[in-house]
Amino acid sequence: MIRKAKKSYTLSPASVEFLETIRKKRHAPSTSAVLEEILQAVRRGQKKNAIERAVSDYYSSLTSEESAEQARWGKFALDEFANTAV
Repeated sequence: MIRKAKKSYTLSPASVEFLETIRKKRHAPSTSAVLEEILQAVRRGQKKNAIERAVSDYYSSLTSEESAEQARWGKFALDEFANTAV
């Protein structure tokens, strides 16, 4: 079991109302649980963006010959998949 740290933050009334509305809609046990879900979603989004950037950077760094080879491998894989999916 992971220990949680108790912290105190000052939020605007609009943010508090937003969190409470979400808590009620989701029947969450607490506002802290809602805030934890929001933070985890943001963290997952950041990780996803980092992976997408890394993949984009990788393909952008390929020479035209390397890119053509990747395309040939991709076509080969699709053709093989089509042959086995029948």
